[in-house]
Amino acid sequence: MEAHGSGFRRVLVLAFCVAGIWSAYIYQGVLQETLFDDCIDFGSECVIKLRSTKKFGPDGERFEHLAFLNLAQNVVCLVWSYIMLKLWSSSAGGAPWWTYWSAGITNTIGPAMGIEALKYISYPAQVLAKSSKMIPVMLMGTLVYGIRYTFPEYLCTFLVAGGVSTFALVKTSSKTMSKLAHPNAPLGYGLCFLNLAFDGFTNATQDSITARYPKTTAWDIMLGMNLWGTIYNMIYMFGWPQGIGYEAIQFCKQHPEAAWDIFFYCLCGAVGQNFIFLTISRFGSLTNTTITTTRKFVSIVVSSLLSSNPLSPKQWGCVLMVFSGLSYQIYLKWKKLQRLQKKRKPM
Repeated sequence: MEAHGSGFRRVLVLAFCVAGIWSAYIYQGVLQETLFDDCIDFGSECVIKLRSTKKFGPDGERFEHLAFLNLAQNVVCLVWSYIMLKLWSSSAGGAPWWTYWSAGITNTIGPAMGIEALKYISYPAQVLAKSSKMIPVMLMGTLVYGIRYTFPEYLCTFLVAGGVSTFALVKTSSKTMSKLAHPNAPLGYGLCFLNLAFDGFTNATQDSITARYPKTTAWDIMLGMNLWGTIYNMIYMFGWPQGIGYEAIQFCKQHPEAAWDIFFYCLCGAVGQNFIFLTISRFGSLTNTTITTTRKFVSIVVSSLLSSNPLSPKQWGCVLMVFSGLSYQIYLKWKKLQRLQKKRKPM
C-alpha cells in the first residue's frame, strides 16, 4: 500500500508539473501575442480588435519598446530566485555570482533577438524555428568534434529541418502579414537561429560552471544569470538620457494596462522556470523535454485558435512534421536511457 501511495503521489506531482509548465508558458505566449501582434479581446469590439494590433489609450498608442521586456523578465526572475533560495535552499559552496558574467551576455542578447523576431514573423513560426535547436548542436558536433550520429538521429534532424524550412517557404496568409509590425521572414528566422546559437553558448557555460562548482543549485544559476542580465539591460536602457528604458517607464505610467500585461508576462516566465526545475529534480531532463516539446505544439494550436489567425493545411503539415521529428528524438533518448539502466542493474 505504501508503494502504491508513493507511486500515486509521483503521478500527482508529475501532473502538477505538467499543468504548471503548460499554463505558465501558454499564457505567456498569449500575452506575447497580445502585446506584439493581436488583441485577444472578447468584448463588444472583438472582431475589430482581432484584426488590428493592440493599442493603448484613447490615442491608440502601441507598445514599441520590446527590449524592455528582457529587463522586466530579469528583475522578476531575480527577485523570484532570491526568495526561493531563502525559503528552500540551504546549500552553500555554489558558484560565485561573478562567474556568470559571460553567460549573462549571451543570455541577455539571445532573448532580445527572439522577442525582436516577432516583428518580422508570426508566433507559430518562431516556436517552430526555436524547436530546431538540435540542428546547430549536431552540426557543431560533426564539424568541430567529429561526432558520428546514427541514422535515426539524422532522420529526426531531417524531419525538423524540413518542417521548419518548408513552413518558412509556404506563403503566409495576408491576415497574418497585416498583423506583423515589419514583415521580413529571412530577418525573422535569422534572429531566431542567432537566438539558438547564443542559447547554446549559455547552456555550455552553465554546464562548465556546475562542473567546477558541484554544489551549485538551479536557483543559484537562475539568480546569477538574472543578476547579470539586470545589470547589462540597466546599462543599455538607462545608461544615457535618451535610453529606451525611460520611454518604456513613461509609457507604462500613462497606460497601466500595458504595465500589468508586462508584469504577468514576466511572472509567467518565473513560474514556468520554477516548474521546470521541479520537473528536472524529480523526474529528470527527459521528462522535462517531453513536457516542453508537447507544450510548444499546444501553444501553436492555442495561438491559431485564439488569435483568429488559422494556419493553412500545408503549414499544419509542416508543424506535424517538426513535432514528429521531436517526438521520435524523445523516443530515442528514452530507449537509450532504458539500455543504460539495464546495464547498471547487474552491477
